[in-house]
Amino acid sequence: MESVNFVMLGEQSAASKFGKKGTSTDLTLYDKKESGIIRTWVAPTGFPEKIQPLLQAVNLAEYAVFHIGSLDRFAGEQVIALDTLGVEGGVLSHTYEIDESRLDAMIRGTVLERYKRTEPEKMREAMAEFAPVPGSGGTRVVVDHSFNVGGVGTVVLAKVFAGSIKRYDNLRLLPSGREVMIKSIQMHDDDVVEARSPARVGLLLKNVRPDEVGRGDVLCEGDIPVRTELELDFQKSPFYRGDVVKNQGCLLSIGLQIKPARFLSTYPVRLALEKPAVCNPEETCVVLRPESPGTRIMGHGLIG
Repeated sequence: MESVNFVMLGEQSAASKFGKKGTSTDLTLYDKKESGIIRTWVAPTGFPEKIQPLLQAVNLAEYAVFHIGSLDRFAGEQVIALDTLGVEGGVLSHTYEIDESRLDAMIRGTVLERYKRTEPEKMREAMAEFAPVPGSGGTRVVVDHSFNVGGVGTVVLAKVFAGSIKRYDNLRLLPSGREVMIKSIQMHDDDVVEARSPARVGLLLKNVRPDEVGRGDVLCEGDIPVRTELELDFQKSPFYRGDVVKNQGCLLSIGLQIKPARFLSTYPVRLALEKPAVCNPEETCVVLRPESPGTRIMGHGLIG
C-alpha cells in the first residue's frame, strides 16, 4: 500500500470531509484508503493556543491543505511554518469572505504561491493529484503518539520518514539508545509484514514501556547524532518583533521534537538544550518563543 500525508491547516474541520477521524490529542488524525493509497490528514488541533502542534503537524506531512477562514496573525504563523519547513506542494482554498488581494500579499514570496488554488468544494479532487514521496536515506521512523494497550503492550503511532521496516526488526530508539523489536505493524488498521516510507504505521514494540517512548523519538538502524548543544545557520524571521540575546530561553522544533533551550551566543548562534535531541546534520531547526505577543516563530536554521 502507498501513502500520502497532508497537514490540514486553516479551517481544520474540513478534514472530517476527507477521512475518518482517528486518534485526537493536540494532533488529530484522519485517514482514508482508496484505490490502494492511504491518505492521511494531520490537523494541529492544539493550535493556535500553542505553537508547538503546528510545527509538529507540518513536519508529519509531505503536502499541505490550507483552507483559509481568516487573515489574522495565526494565518500568518501557518504561512511562516509552511515556508520555513519548505512544504513545496499543497492545495490552497479559502472561504468566500476572504479578500483575495490581501491573501495574495500574505503569501507573496513563499512556497504557497505555487500551491494549487481551488474552490472549497474541489479540494478533494485537487488532493488526488499528489503522489507518494518516499524519504531518502536509511530507515528512520518518528513517533507521534504512544499508548499502553491492556493485554498487548506498548503501541506507538508513527511515520516511516525514510527506508522501510519489517515485522521482527530490531531497531534503536533514540535519544535513549534502547534496542527495541517491532512485534507487529498495522496500516489503516490492517496487519502488514512490511511498511515503506512515507507510510503511517501503528507498531507494537517489545522491550520498551509506553513512558519510555514519546513524541519525536526516532527508531532507526544506524547512528543519528544525539546532541545537547547546537550551532545553527540562523535566520531570524522578519515578522518576529523581539530581539535575540544571549541566555534567552526558547523552544527548539526539530522534526517532531520540542526541546527547551537557551542561547549560548548569537554570532554565531549556539544553543544549549535542557535534554538531548536527535539531530540530523543539515536538518531544519525552528526556534520558537511561545510567550511572544506577535508571531511565535523567532527564526530557523540548518543544524551544523
